[in-house]
Amino acid sequence: ASVYQYFDGGVVQFCLPMIVGLLLAGVVPALFAYLIGLPVLRLKSDYLAIATLGFAEIVRSILQWGKLGPVTNGSNMLKSFTRISNFKIGTFSLSTFVPVLIAVVSIGLIVMLVNSTYGRAFKAIRDDEVAAEAMGISLFKHKILSFVISSFFSGVGGALFAMYVANAQAKVFTSTMTYEILLIVVIGGIGSVSGSVIGTFLYVACSEWWLRFLDRETYIGSFKVPLLRSGFRMVVFSVVIMIIVLFFSKGIMGEKELSWKGIGGLLKKRKKAAPAAEKED
Repeated sequence: ASVYQYFDGGVVQFCLPMIVGLLLAGVVPALFAYLIGLPVLRLKSDYLAIATLGFAEIVRSILQWGKLGPVTNGSNMLKSFTRISNFKIGTFSLSTFVPVLIAVVSIGLIVMLVNSTYGRAFKAIRDDEVAAEAMGISLFKHKILSFVISSFFSGVGGALFAMYVANAQAKVFTSTMTYEILLIVVIGGIGSVSGSVIGTFLYVACSEWWLRFLDRETYIGSFKVPLLRSGFRMVVFSVVIMIIVLFFSKGIMGEKELSWKGIGGLLKKRKKAAPAAEKED
């Protein structure tokens, strides 16, 4: 069965195939990123961060503006679109397979980009802008290209997030979410795609699953365990993040990447080490 993505907001009411909807969710932010990047990317360091955050807040405020409600639906939620649970073949659910497949394809495209000539130019600019410019690399061209590409994948991720929570609302996408994404990159390792994947898993697992027991009031007999209450999980999680940042300044992976060759090498070392240990015994 074909899966469609519906948009129900005032004047904007139309139906698209899911893949087309996902691609548009990436193309539209990429277009806005290009328009915003023309003036903003000429700035550097802190000024660039301030300007991009400012533009993000401006766009969010415009989308929530009441007078544009007939077009953007204002601050109301958008609900009538495809949900993750809608992905089925007969009675077999694909609600896990489809998002994972899209994520794997996106990560694969990013890895290919990083290993291309454009990716090497991005790395050179990241390491030393002056040296990169001296080598003939156009800073503005490559900066705006990286800005547009990252906005495309962010838009696709936002569409998947909306399908997961079954609604879309502008007020959810605040600067707090930006800080969460930055934390994921810092935890995993700046300059490592696989590190970002590991950082995402650890961030979500710790904040949503592993530390949940800290939010429950616990009694041992009549004695109430101190500190265990609603919200204490986030305090412990903040301490864990501080420890990672202090002792792993470049993140868990740094600039290294996981590879099948590296994993195979580790497995071979373990196989060689096992017979040697048996001989010693």
